Amino acid sequence: MNRTLRPARPAEAVKRPGRWLALSVLVLAVLLVAVDATVLGLATPYISEDLAPSGTQLLWIGDVYSFVIAGLLVSMGSLGDRIGRKRILLVGATAFGAISVLNAYAHTPEVLILARALLGVAGATLMPATLALIRNLFHDPRERSLAVGIWGAAASAGAAVGPVVGGFLLEHFWWGSVFLINLPVMAVLVVVGVKLLPESRNPNPGPWDLLSVALSLVGMVGVVYAVKETAAHGFAWATLGAGLLGAAALYGFVRRQLTMPVPLLDMRLFRNRGFSGAVLADLLTILGLSGLVFFLSQYLQLVQGRRPFEAGLAELPAAVGAVVAGLIAGRAARRFSVRAVVSGGLAAVGFAL
Repeated sequence: MNRTLRPARPAEAVKRPGRWLALSVLVLAVLLVAVDATVLGLATPYISEDLAPSGTQLLWIGDVYSFVIAGLLVSMGSLGDRIGRKRILLVGATAFGAISVLNAYAHTPEVLILARALLGVAGATLMPATLALIRNLFHDPRERSLAVGIWGAAASAGAAVGPVVGGFLLEHFWWGSVFLINLPVMAVLVVVGVKLLPESRNPNPGPWDLLSVALSLVGMVGVVYAVKETAAHGFAWATLGAGLLGAAALYGFVRRQLTMPVPLLDMRLFRNRGFSGAVLADLLTILGLSGLVFFLSQYLQLVQGRRPFEAGLAELPAAVGAVVAGLIAGRAARRFSVRAVVSGGLAAVGFAL
């Protein structure tokens, strides 16, 4: 019996069943991490009244979460390559929920700063793991591009939705409630993620260099601490020392990555102008968005006298714009070019401001 045999599809073209539902779990994780970066903006006046932090402490309460995430992203991504991305995502999600309770019931500024820093450690396990799992879930380039676009839209929308969620909760509960919303979301993420997410790891990851991890974290925190203290209190020898220590640690981190056979972060990537330009554009965008959300939240409440929820709704158009832009960015980049899309986005931001 003669049959026409069809060639088998390559493994890369096989589409994993349930991948879009699994993507929704990953989007939940990145959405919540982004929400927690900005949800505190509207709660700042309430925290100031309840805990009476100093100006510098208030800055650390607002920013230490994001800076710890920034300092540990590379390290946690590398750790996930070794122990499994699904495993580190689920462990990080569980820790994120548990530490949220400590944030909600912090009774002093120092405890809240520490709790926010620990929340940043847990958050740093989620961001790189979600992107790595997307690559493992979506082998088709078009589907992967759309999935990454949805991931980016969730990250941007989370930063803009944070004030809305925070405003609603502050209208009805105390400031700690903005952290307790993490618990049910992370519970859903863990339960569904156990069933739907595939495990993946780097088969040849090399050693996990603890010294590089320490250098990156000390460098980031030291430099940021120096900038904050100088802005708040002016020049001081202790502040200068912290800044120099941070700069030296970052220099040591770069030198160490250049000499390691398997670095945590391949610094040679920055020799590529396209890569460096994309990172710089992303940095400028995040700085602008974070600053705008923080100061706009204060202005709408303290200057215009709006209620928290009303102030949050005033920032909602940013969330809508972020979702729409994130969904069309991948298609636009394929049709035109990544350079054109990024340049156009930055130009639009400048025009809007």
